[in-house]
Amino acid sequence: MKIAIHNRPGSFSDRWIEYCQQKNIPYKLVYCYSSDIILQLADCNALMWHHSHDDYRDVLFAKQLLYSVQMAGKKIFPEFSTTWHFDDKIGQKYLLEAIGAPLVPSYVFYNKADAFNWIQSTTFPKVFKLRGGAGASNVRLVKTKKQALRLLRKAFGRGFSQFDRFAYLKERYRKYKEGKDSFWGVCKGLARLFMPTQFSKMHAREKGYVYFQDFIANNNFDVRLIVIKDKAYGLKRMVRKGDFRASGSSNFVYDAIDNTTLKLAFEITQKLNLQSAAFDFVYDESGAPLIIELSYGYGTSGSSKCMGYWTSDLIWHQDKFNPQGWMVENLIHTFEE
Repeated sequence: MKIAIHNRPGSFSDRWIEYCQQKNIPYKLVYCYSSDIILQLADCNALMWHHSHDDYRDVLFAKQLLYSVQMAGKKIFPEFSTTWHFDDKIGQKYLLEAIGAPLVPSYVFYNKADAFNWIQSTTFPKVFKLRGGAGASNVRLVKTKKQALRLLRKAFGRGFSQFDRFAYLKERYRKYKEGKDSFWGVCKGLARLFMPTQFSKMHAREKGYVYFQDFIANNNFDVRLIVIKDKAYGLKRMVRKGDFRASGSSNFVYDAIDNTTLKLAFEITQKLNLQSAAFDFVYDESGAPLIIELSYGYGTSGSSKCMGYWTSDLIWHQDKFNPQGWMVENLIHTFEE
């Protein structure tokens, strides 16, 4: 048994490789962007690739390649059930609604007239989102009907760039003021006003739809809960100062998470057959958890400092752990099933 790993420094692959070395698990580094990638995998039984939402190449073909390898009889991470809805908030809306999961009420329209009529009859504020983007990028609080109509015209007109240069600069400056970024980081934000990212140059503008979610008030944090099969760990992410968003705030609180939220995350992970899932929760007026979105991939800067984890029986284990190691072990266990 040999595992092929696409090595992307700074991704899950760093710890996958380290874990395989520590446990003497046979592995091979491959380059998924090569035209002969299928040939490279000939002597391997599995492929692990932490593909990214902000690399245009990954967006272009990662899911298709992984599914093709799975259809060839090899094990993969992430599997199709885990990754098809990655960085696709619209896909997640349909998926979670289909299984009756408590999603924040969400609305999508592919026709300008239908969206216009809905805007005229709904209440505000609402949260506008593009289908892709992480760290609360491409997310706006729409306070009035006038603002919603402006976004509607743009959505069915010129469309939106996946990279908001002004929002990026603002975020860099916010982190600089909070001591979480350097002055050089602010300079990079200024430079991005004139030099777009490679992703935004290669990726088509988002247009032809509008997507809104209800604004769930009185949440000064959200809960990021990561489930890897039968284990979970998580934290609270505090809302940014003067903002409504918690994602990307880099302000973490390592506090207890209630059993209702834990149980819900484990149940959905099992029902959808997810190898890895990071759930973002907020809470309604009654305290019931609502899912904002989910993702198989996630940042590790905050969650790596968690002091322990829960098992699916909701028992807390205060101990060091390696979630990327769990991913490798779970993949190996599928050969024994």
